[in-house]
Amino acid sequence: MTLTQLSYMIAVAEAGNFTIAAEKIFVTQPTLSMQIQRLEDELGVQIFNRAKKPIRLTKVGEQILNQARSILAEAKRMDDIVAQEKGFIGGEFKLGIIPTVMPTLLPMFLNTFIKKYPKINLKIQELTTDSIIVQLKEGKIDAGIAATPLKYDNIEERPLYYEPFVGYIPEQHRLSKVGKLVQEDLLDENILVLEEGHCFRNQALSFCNLKKNSTFDLKSGSFETLINLSNEGLGMTLVPYLNTLTLSRENKDKLKHFQAPPPAREISLVYPKSQLKIQIIDALQKTIEGIIRGAIVIENVKIVSP
Repeated sequence: MTLTQLSYMIAVAEAGNFTIAAEKIFVTQPTLSMQIQRLEDELGVQIFNRAKKPIRLTKVGEQILNQARSILAEAKRMDDIVAQEKGFIGGEFKLGIIPTVMPTLLPMFLNTFIKKYPKINLKIQELTTDSIIVQLKEGKIDAGIAATPLKYDNIEERPLYYEPFVGYIPEQHRLSKVGKLVQEDLLDENILVLEEGHCFRNQALSFCNLKKNSTFDLKSGSFETLINLSNEGLGMTLVPYLNTLTLSRENKDKLKHFQAPPPAREISLVYPKSQLKIQIIDALQKTIEGIIRGAIVIENVKIVSP
């Protein structure tokens, strides 16, 4: 049994197809099939049920898959141990970022980060919070940026910044003339929110005790869509502070801030407590905090859990 065979098995399990898996890992399909067959022969069990399409793991294959992931993760940790000992800040680092943070935060820090740490091969994916946690546990990514607190066992959380909520109030709305918003203004208010799966939706629902819009069913993951609908008179919405920085002057006039302490979300770096690439975690934190410090100056906030 070799590490290569184990990595091939994982590729097939994730793709559900030998041909697709071979293309993804840049080997020929016959080579891949041969190595999987050798692994099955050595173990004396059938790992894949090839009669089903897509290919499925057998019951014992599922157990072997979990063990294979652990073995490869531990093997990779050897390189991390050596890098940490040498103080080397480089190598591949896989980062997941939630959709409501990616469009605003990434352009702010990415260019600075890659110029300062050119030896780090940063691979970034847009993932929901649930997907970040799953992929952290499976070793598919090294860290994530998500709204916290999450309070998962074996997951470390490093707060990066606190991002206030801002109300977007269209003209003719009953709240358009108020100075600053308070939580009581929004109780039972009909507010446009993101679709299921976005943690900011959960935070808005929790903070405002929102009711679902009874006239239409909105499924959108875009704050831009919510703002456009609001401009059409379909209701108000809440947006994270960083999303307001790029609005047009006309739309900025429709923003309403909250009285202190404003509701806010905590954005953190999350990673396994066993993570050894701490130098890269430190570098990310230092870079992001340095950039955000000039963009968000509000410190006294009321954290809304995701």
